[in-house]
Parts: sequence; structure tokens; C-alpha cells
Amino acid sequence: MRKPFIAGNWKMNMTHLEAIKFIGDVEYKYENKNDCEVCVCPPFTALRSVKNIIDSNALDIKLGAQNMYYEEAGAFTGEISPLMLKSIGVDYVIVGHSERREIFKETNKIVNKKVKAVFVIGLKPIMCIGESLSIRESGNAEDFVLGQLVECLSGIEEKDIINLTLAYEPIWAIGTGKTATSKDANDMCSAIRGKLENLFGKDISEEIRIQYGGSVKPFNISELMSMTDIDGALVGGASLKVDDFIAIVNY
Repeated sequence: MRKPFIAGNWKMNMTHLEAIKFIGDVEYKYENKNDCEVCVCPPFTALRSVKNIIDSNALDIKLGAQNMYYEEAGAFTGEISPLMLKSIGVDYVIVGHSERREIFKETNKIVNKKVKAVFVIGLKPIMCIGESLSIRESGNAEDFVLGQLVECLSGIEEKDIINLTLAYEPIWAIGTGKTATSKDANDMCSAIRGKLENLFGKDISEEIRIQYGGSVKPFNISELMSMTDIDGALVGGASLKVDDFIAIVNY
């Protein structure tokens, strides 16, 4: 049975001092009644500070980064390598988030290189895929999302793929207050799992966790998590509020 996985993407929010206070407040109120895997993804500048608190207080929370470059070192000003992330104790890396695709023009080929680099260094990717509102309204959402999946996983070996987490994030529902209905979200996650079965076989497809991301809140998490093919959530804005994040973990 797939273990539920709740990850909080803080995006470009919180200084390292604010992050220290936040994770301390989380620790004070923390409970995990569903035995979820829980991960927080602070900005690069706060990763080490958050890791220190997680470790010193034996807090059962994983650490994730929001992005990385696919080379281990070199003349890539402003970039962070997977080796750098591993060296400070990062567990997960978000790759292919819609904001990286939309704002920074990351292509499926770039995402594919990042996924491979994450696996090579021994970290675990949370790979994001999802459609825009115009694609949804055109009726081509499933074809588009499954096309992203195939391109982004090109050349990935079976020994690695079981450590992949997928995050289905309809772009039109991110930070807008809009949420795909639980049925719509589950239908797409089911289609993704079906494509994974075609690519890697049923056993592997049943192991891979698929999160939903897009205006996940305490009031809608229970219904989302009741769906057959939704295994967790990639949480944005609500992960910046201690009580909301803990409520989502305890859906």
C-alpha cells in the first residue's frame, strides 16, 4: 500500500530566521495521525537551518529543495547542484514545477535531465506535470499531461523509477483558489498511473505515489485523499501557515 505523502512547497517565502521560527512552531504542534510521509521545501537559503532543527529535535519530517541544476559542478552562476543539496541532508527535490516551466521556460527535456541527475546523486524527485486552463478547456488535457510524463521520464531506468513521486498540478488551480474537483483530479491521476503501467509495468505503477497540487487547503484535503489514485498533496500557500499545514497532514 502506498504511504501518503504530504509536501509543503514554501516557494520564495521566509528568510532563514523566519523558517527557523516556523519549523519550531510546527514541532510544537506537530502530530501525524495518518502516519504520512511529510516533507518541507524551504528556499535554498533556509535549507541548512531547517535541517538543523529537524535533526536536533528528531522531527519526523523530510527536507526537500524546490529546484536544482542538472550538472554536479561548473560555471553555472547562480545555480545549485544535486551534490550540494545531498551534502546538507536534502531528501527530495521538486523538478518541473509549473512556475519553473512557465516563468523560467524549462522544457520537458530540461526536466528529464534534472530527474536523471537527481537519481544519479541518490536523491528523490517530486516531478510536476499539469495543464493550463486553455489546454483543459480544449479537451486535450489528458493527452498533454501524459505527453509531459513520457518526455520527462525518457530513459529513466526501472531501478530508479520506484523512487519517483509525481505531482499532478493543473496550472489553472495553483494559487488561484480554484481546485480541480476531486473526481477530475483523480481521473487524471488514474490516467497517469495507467500510462506508468504501460511504460514500466503494473507492479511499478502501483508503487509510485501521485500527489495532487493546486490550492490544497484544510477544507478540501480529506476529499482529495479519499480518491483511489491520489496519494498525497504538494501544498503551496497553506504550507506557510502552521495550523493549516498540520491540519492537511492530519486530514
